[in-house]
Amino acid sequence: MPPPIAKVVLDVPLAGAFDYLAPGIDAQDIGQRVSVPFGPRKMVGVIVALGEDSDIPPERLKPIAQVFRETPPFSPEMFRLLRFCSEYYHHPLGEVIFNALPNAMRQAKPLTLRNPVARVEYYRLTDQGRQADPAALPARAVVKRRLLLALRASPGLRREEIVALSSRAPAVIKEFATLGWVEESTPPLPSPACSSGHGQESIPPLTSAQQLAVDALCASLGAFRASLLHGITGSGKTEVYLRVMNAVLHLGGQVLVLVPEINLTPQLEQRFRARFPASRLVSLHSNLSTGERLKNYLAAQAGQAKIVLGTRLAVFTPLPQLGMIIVDEEHDASFKQQDGLRYSARDVAVIRAKQANVPIVLGSATPALETWHNAVTGRYALLSLPERAVFGATPPDIRFIDIRRIRLEDALSEPLLAALRERIARGEQSLVFINRRGYAPVLMCGQCAWISACHRCSGRLVAHLRERRLRCHHCGFESRIPPACPNCGNPDLALLGHGTQRVEDTLERLLPSARILRVDRDSARRKHALPAMLKQIHDGEIDIVVGTQILAKGHDFKKLTLVGVVNADGALYSADFRAAERLFAQLMQVSGRAGRAELPGEVLIQTQFPDHPLFLALQRHDYPAFAESQLAERRQADFPPYCHQALLRAEAPQLETVLAFLREAALLATKLDSAVTVFDPTPAQMARVAGKERAHLLVQSASRTALQAFLKNWRAALDAVEGRNVRWMLDVDPLEF
Repeated sequence: MPPPIAKVVLDVPLAGAFDYLAPGIDAQDIGQRVSVPFGPRKMVGVIVALGEDSDIPPERLKPIAQVFRETPPFSPEMFRLLRFCSEYYHHPLGEVIFNALPNAMRQAKPLTLRNPVARVEYYRLTDQGRQADPAALPARAVVKRRLLLALRASPGLRREEIVALSSRAPAVIKEFATLGWVEESTPPLPSPACSSGHGQESIPPLTSAQQLAVDALCASLGAFRASLLHGITGSGKTEVYLRVMNAVLHLGGQVLVLVPEINLTPQLEQRFRARFPASRLVSLHSNLSTGERLKNYLAAQAGQAKIVLGTRLAVFTPLPQLGMIIVDEEHDASFKQQDGLRYSARDVAVIRAKQANVPIVLGSATPALETWHNAVTGRYALLSLPERAVFGATPPDIRFIDIRRIRLEDALSEPLLAALRERIARGEQSLVFINRRGYAPVLMCGQCAWISACHRCSGRLVAHLRERRLRCHHCGFESRIPPACPNCGNPDLALLGHGTQRVEDTLERLLPSARILRVDRDSARRKHALPAMLKQIHDGEIDIVVGTQILAKGHDFKKLTLVGVVNADGALYSADFRAAERLFAQLMQVSGRAGRAELPGEVLIQTQFPDHPLFLALQRHDYPAFAESQLAERRQADFPPYCHQALLRAEAPQLETVLAFLREAALLATKLDSAVTVFDPTPAQMARVAGKERAHLLVQSASRTALQAFLKNWRAALDAVEGRNVRWMLDVDPLEF
């Protein structure tokens, strides 16, 4: 009998699978990683099917070099999801599959596994340990004191929590065991009830709205149902998640929790671990080392990790006992990948929940308009949390500072400065929000009008004054700040505009007694920098925080009572039809940082348009009214969700080359389907990035089915176009233009 023919997909931008001889391979190896010869090198591939025939002559077929059986193969359920992504986003299946794998599994070599699914170790204090006094420990025994205090403050600690305290903590816990202070134990099991936690002081009581939401979500367990959990900021959406997760875990299921940004994972991870010490939790995001990511991925695939918390890529994690998916801050644009496989993790999560027949919860204070439309039309269940969860806490009072007739001191108005002084006097905290890092966005010569433009992009170099550098926030290019104008030699260069560094310097000058902390991508660049800064804020060591959107959502600062917003008007000038939606969401989220506990909150927004309908809806905390007005505009303009769009993106060294390709693509498109509208090619908003000229071609249709059929045929026609020095890709359901 001749050996079977294996259909193998590779991480290459080519559609279809490649045929290889597969001696000793059977149906159980479908979904397994293999090493195969590909040209002059060996590559890792995945077997997607076995057959007996091939279009390649038998003598030209090469055998599979090696099968990597140290990990389980992709399950049929995962293949089903990955094939959907390949077909819906019109992306090669091989690249889709390898996009879903950890980096360690993308190499053509066996994995080095170090007990990736080790048992959960749980330590608790003995009677002798409870009598030990942390204050009696030597002054230099910082880790010992920290670990002992943590053990005394909780029923026990899992090994992951011990490691998180310090890299030396595992050695210290062994020393405690030798002293008889701790013992290894079994973590407590969660209560089976959805509303678990009665009688436990650490678990807050539910409001009536929270209880209704919990009951509705618990009733949906065991079947597919998409629910939008719409709650104002501070309404306790996370507590609803925790109660429903408890029910899923009690039934033996796994929970997948997706968050938009890495900086939101540590605090959620801490809350989940505290509530479910008996359930193994793993996180999956790009800040993990290669080994950590592989270990956590395999623990989830083996069913041992019961809670998986991650960013968008975690949506592809194998979960054999998946019981529920939660997408927190579902409106966030970070869930859409903007290169390679341009998928929306939120939308893929809904498809995955439907395929697995499990419920999915989409949570947000400001849902995406597409999600809100699905909820108000009955496609999704709508669950509302209209009040803050803390007794006595109310949404912040939002007021506007009309800056048309007020002199600004480096972008700060006197009413805002007076409010900051008042909070400092009361011992409360403030957040000054400006969504632009650096010192100033433009360095300019007033004599010859030279500006600090990036030679590789359409954007400008941002001045980072403290580092004496000019940086492009699009391509990463940087150079030193010139001592004089490179064009005319004028030494008097002007810094125009404001960024976080400039606002920080201004506040330090005007409020010298204030303790000020800047939190942006630059200051949080070092590993562990952001958790340390958040701890300073929580511990009350900071009076004023100057921050970007990195602080706009998810954080709960008890003493923060004032939010001041600087430069909020820019989005009102944007040609992007989603600009108003994004601005409303951003302002609503950052406003929600104020007054989350008993102290009342206030938000001051500096603007030249205090009577703008968007700001008036924001002042009333009325998202439904804002959404209704935006949907009416979208319906009139025939924008999503009332149509379905795809964007053909292209780039090349010369703009005319790109536009010529897109004009040819438009001609091909018009020959295919009259049910799809084809627009003219146009340069992208950021037309040049990293030395490449970019343009795009928009197509849209009232029918998703018609658009998908068109894209399949259009993709095949585009693949047949030859002789073009153009890189192109399809972006289905685009968010950026």
